[in-house]
Amino acid sequence: MTPEALRAREDAEGLSPPLAALWWDARGDWARAHDVAQSDSGDAAAWVHGYLHRKEGDLANADYWYRRAGRKRPGVALEDEWRMLAEALLNN
Repeated sequence: MTPEALRAREDAEGLSPPLAALWWDARGDWARAHDVAQSDSGDAAAWVHGYLHRKEGDLANADYWYRRAGRKRPGVALEDEWRMLAEALLNN
């Protein structure tokens, strides 16, 4: 699956929580995306969680989640990070 195919899916059924969170985020439902990301304790979900808080503008909280994922906050546009996340998770 590609990031474009992830965006085009009809629903999030069968997706891992991190991918489902990205799917919800692509639909503009930040709260639902956050709830799904928060439901998973893995590194991938922590990365998505960091991205979501970065998008929200809560950089201190975002940095906490990036650290939990073993990453640093990227210096790229949010859309570019969404694509990076989707590609990484889809190829994992």
